[in-house]
Amino acid sequence: MKFDPHTHNLVRTNVAGRMNPFDQNAIEAALDLREANGGDVILLSMGPDSTVETLRDGLAMGADEAYLLSSRAFAGSDTLATGYILAQAIQKIGAVDLILFGRQAVDADTGQVGPIVAEELTLPQATFVTKIASSDAQHVTVIRDLDQALQTVELTLPAVATVRGELNQPRYETPINIQNSFKKPLTTWNEKDLVLDQQRIGQAGSPTIVRKIYAPEPVNRQAVALPEDPDRAASELLKILQANGLI
Repeated sequence: MKFDPHTHNLVRTNVAGRMNPFDQNAIEAALDLREANGGDVILLSMGPDSTVETLRDGLAMGADEAYLLSSRAFAGSDTLATGYILAQAIQKIGAVDLILFGRQAVDADTGQVGPIVAEELTLPQATFVTKIASSDAQHVTVIRDLDQALQTVELTLPAVATVRGELNQPRYETPINIQNSFKKPLTTWNEKDLVLDQQRIGQAGSPTIVRKIYAPEPVNRQAVALPEDPDRAASELLKILQANGLI
């Protein structure tokens, strides 16, 4: 990866991307809900023009249509600006019942965009979903895995949920579905296609500031072989820890 030395943003030009694994779980969950209840699965992503290839992957999984938000005006957007732009796009798409996100992106690992979209749209939300227990036209019941506990939450639709990898096993893209994905609608919108406050997008709308980016210098450390005998090994380790002021 390369970073712009002036803006400290990731340089995405000519960089091949791939779908966030947690988003694959979100798409799979949407496809399962469609198979059980009907409806359409719509993909939405913001990124450079090359993101089209990732959206094609989602269409090949079985989604019905896709939207790409791509513009130089969106460059440098932090999670707050990204969530705002996505929310405005969702409002334009309209008539959305359930908005599913992966629990977090695997580059920055913030887990913030889904909740921000929920707040922008004033919708109920549940994060860290590992099971969709039931759903109907008005409600969806989910189970959240909070590591130390499980929580069951009923959401009134429309709603937002972010999903964990334990939710499901994403399906593979079959050759016929890959072929059919190119027949499905894929629409690209820029800042002129949405109702946006220009001060809330891109660098201007991003209060998060990266002060410095650097690669840590590699540090060579000396390994110490401990005796094979467990008692002697424990004794030697204790001496090393004491000598270094660690205990």
